[in-house]
Amino acid sequence: MYPALASVLTTLAALPMQFGGMLQTPLGQAFVVVIAIAAVVLIGRLVLRVAWRLVTIAAVVIGLLLLFSFFGLGI
Repeated sequence: MYPALASVLTTLAALPMQFGGMLQTPLGQAFVVVIAIAAVVLIGRLVLRVAWRLVTIAAVVIGLLLLFSFFGLGI
C-alpha cells in the first residue's frame, strides 16, 4: 500500500477517538441521526432518478403498443 494512503487511513480510523465522547451526548446523537437521514435522502434521490427514467421509458413503450393495437397492428 502507498505510505501516504496508509497515513490518511490511519488518521481517519483514529478520528472518532479525537471527539472524546462528543457523539455520546443527546446533541451528538441527533447529529449522527441527521447525517444518516441525509445519506438516505441522497441515495434515494439517485435511485429515484433512475426509477423515473425507467417509468418514463415504460410509459412510452406501452403507449406506442396501445396505439399500434388501436390501428390493428399487432406486434
